Amino acid sequence: MPKATANGIAIAYDSFGPKAAEPILLISGLGVPMIRWTLPFCQALAGHGYQVIRFDNRDIGLSTHCDGAPVPEIAAVAAAVARGERPDVPYTLHDMAEDAVGLLDALGIERAHAVGRSMGGMIAQVMASEHPHRVLSLTSIMSSTGNPDLAGATPEAMAALTRPAPHPLEDQAGFLAHSLALSRVIGSPGYPFDEAAQRVQALAELARAYNPAGFGRQIAAIAAAGDRRARLSTITVPTLVVHGAADKLVPAAGGRDTAANIRGAELKVIDGMGHDLPPELHETIIQAIVGNARRARLPA
Repeated sequence: MPKATANGIAIAYDSFGPKAAEPILLISGLGVPMIRWTLPFCQALAGHGYQVIRFDNRDIGLSTHCDGAPVPEIAAVAAAVARGERPDVPYTLHDMAEDAVGLLDALGIERAHAVGRSMGGMIAQVMASEHPHRVLSLTSIMSSTGNPDLAGATPEAMAALTRPAPHPLEDQAGFLAHSLALSRVIGSPGYPFDEAAQRVQALAELARAYNPAGFGRQIAAIAAAGDRRARLSTITVPTLVVHGAADKLVPAAGGRDTAANIRGAELKVIDGMGHDLPPELHETIIQAIVGNARRARLPA
């Protein structure tokens, strides 16, 4: 697995498609490694003539873990943001966006199409607003704006996300049961739940790395970001917002708010889709990403 040194950390990545093609950078969500962007999805997207790059965010997978850094209390972070204060967190979404830009630097890529899911959508938004010269187009999937007036996750989804998981070395069966339960709660009710495939995915992600503290620090980075609507209003690149109508973790109002705050953004709300990318929707979402990317052109 190749690694690049960027923004002071090591970032694990891989790529698909021709190196000379326009690049698409896939940014992962909260607490999940790059392999949540599955091989079939990446290969199908690259098949449209793009170089597709996926990577592990800091504190997850095979990228640098911020071992020794504290895991902030989310309530304290949120309270500081509400008071207009700068919360004390190990890193922010802005740092994570700098990681992504640093990876492009390390790979000799001037500009890329930024595609992010969930927290990765937030990171992609920050990239497009703070580094507009590095982003060709933006696709924000199952993400939101940080608008405090929006409804949050359903109690069921929040409980499933934050419930402590058994340690996999002590109780692997319990860990897998916890992972599958979360996937069922936040998944897409309009599409079949493939328990065998979900189990294989969970084991693959576990084999890659296990770092629950990183999950806590990434949640803190999201909480510290606050309301990003003013920044979103500065984005000028072609933008696509994709959201599931049945998303229990980040309700569809988050996607609608994202599109409403980016001039010219296209909004695609998909019936039956939750907070995941079921295989049955891969082609639909890939076609939408490609369509948005074609609205942008590399400079001659």
